[in-house]
Amino acid sequence: MDKLTVYIIEDDPMVLEVNKGFLQRLDGFKLVGEAAEGKPAIEDIHKLQPDLILLDMYLPDMSGLELLRELRLENISSDVIMITAARDAVTIREALRFGAVDYLVKPFRFERFQEALQKFSKNYWKFNTIDKLKQEDIDLWIGSAEKISALPKGLNEFTLEQIFVGLKNEEHPLTAEQLAQKVGMARVTVRKYLDYLSVNGKVHIELQYGNIGRPTRYYSIKH
Repeated sequence: MDKLTVYIIEDDPMVLEVNKGFLQRLDGFKLVGEAAEGKPAIEDIHKLQPDLILLDMYLPDMSGLELLRELRLENISSDVIMITAARDAVTIREALRFGAVDYLVKPFRFERFQEALQKFSKNYWKFNTIDKLKQEDIDLWIGSAEKISALPKGLNEFTLEQIFVGLKNEEHPLTAEQLAQKVGMARVTVRKYLDYLSVNGKVHIELQYGNIGRPTRYYSIKH
């Protein structure tokens, strides 16, 4: 199986080297180009047609959103994962609206980077090797088909979706701490969202009792 080609757009040299180092640790990917500004990146992308673009939001000559819009207007088929410090809901919503397949907030752990690229690879090959997909395959690509609205104050829809999809991708129940390590978030944050999902009937909680102390809570998606 050929390696997926990756192009990185990042203006911070240190962050660029970190992302390149993370990418080198993963099998199945090949870096074919890099740029610190948007305009030369677009020229390169036209020539190279990479499978995946890792895109920063803050560039010297244009924003990542502007670049993403330009790619879509020019019918560039490369998929995009945003890697940025931008955390406001409007920016995230616009990036997803223009087709970003994932959104990583700096700083993040290697495990979260790995999860994003492995999920992309799995779905990429599935979409390019079979003619018809099952509903669960489609759901994995676009995220959960079940949206939860009217969130309580202090809860964020994007974070909720990350946690829900992270748990959905696991074959076995996880503790809040285990899931927190996989999605690159604080255990307290993940526990809060998991408890909300359980109250809404989306997540099942199983208590496992040890010899002493409180029982351990294991979470899984309700089917």
